[in-house]
Amino acid sequence: MSKAADDLDRWIRSDFVAMNTELEELYFARADRADVEGVGEAIKTRLAEEGRALIRPLAAEGNTNEGFDAAFDVLGNLGLFMAALRRHELTNPERETESPFREASALGLHIGASLGVTPRFATAHLTTHNAAIDGVQKSFTSLADEFVFIDYNTMGILAYKRAAAALMHVPPLGISNKATLMLLNNARDALADVAATNQILFDRLDADRFFYCVRPYYKPYRVGRQEYRGANAGDFSGINEIDLLLGLCRANDPSYSQLLIDKMLFMIPEDQRNLRDCLIRVPLLDSFLEAAPKASGKAWFRDNARAFLEVCEAHGRAAIQHHNQLFESFIVRMSGELDRKHHGQLTASGPPLPVLAKALERLRDLRAAAKRDDLETAHDKIEMLKRAAGL
Repeated sequence: MSKAADDLDRWIRSDFVAMNTELEELYFARADRADVEGVGEAIKTRLAEEGRALIRPLAAEGNTNEGFDAAFDVLGNLGLFMAALRRHELTNPERETESPFREASALGLHIGASLGVTPRFATAHLTTHNAAIDGVQKSFTSLADEFVFIDYNTMGILAYKRAAAALMHVPPLGISNKATLMLLNNARDALADVAATNQILFDRLDADRFFYCVRPYYKPYRVGRQEYRGANAGDFSGINEIDLLLGLCRANDPSYSQLLIDKMLFMIPEDQRNLRDCLIRVPLLDSFLEAAPKASGKAWFRDNARAFLEVCEAHGRAAIQHHNQLFESFIVRMSGELDRKHHGQLTASGPPLPVLAKALERLRDLRAAAKRDDLETAHDKIEMLKRAAGL
């Protein structure tokens, strides 16, 4: 890491966090906690000026070919700075056609293009690629609830990745392999960890602090002329690898494939490669159903099909839990208390909340193989497999 990159990293981990935290306390004390205009202007000015001063020498250096990790880390620090500018209304894509922070935009575009990722901060920057120093990882603020959100999102993502890694080993082995039973059990157990992590997050996260002091840093902002949606906790390939490998979601579903295209550049390159690999695999559900007529009475089929169905059930349970507890409680219910003048920029992904909620309900029901009259899910195929396996 160059001296300029090291200087920016030190600032992001110290003064940047302190200024954001001070501003959040000022906002949280207001009658309208979502109204940040005209509050803490001296702090905002200092934050913007100090960040720009640190970014100028980095913009002159560009991507100096120090490897993916170093460049991605710089992009994350740059993105955290730009996200904070957006949070504090120092920039807003609705009133601009181009980001006023040109050095930051130029550097973000340079690094993003060279790495093949979006030129803004992504979920990985605060989760799987967020190095802790002396027990403290990067964050926007020092608020306890932000660390609850970061910590348990990271653990949930890593558990999803473990489940996906286990399932990725199944296609080369085949569904009748004895080792496949072990892998399916590994995936099931990892998904149980996702559910356990979700529950801890639900129990420990303060809804007010999350909604008013954490969530606003995940808003869309411009890099150059282009507006990029906010980072999303689902911006990693593991959960989609599971969807596709199990056969609960299909790449030939236009809505689902659009989701994959929209999130592809928000993933690290390794995740992009894994997702492309899954797109050419035969879903395990289809393989079991194809084998059922000749193999349904055999021990391997009963054991492995039962384990496969347990994985599907665990995946659906985690999806239902995340939507019904976390999304409904921490976004939908809280938005009902928000002054309607703030609703236009409520979601990180851009569309109005009712549109986003409908899309997420659809995704939840696909993952849970729910029975729906208006949507083709894996429900009927799952029921066929249960009967074939004697369940």
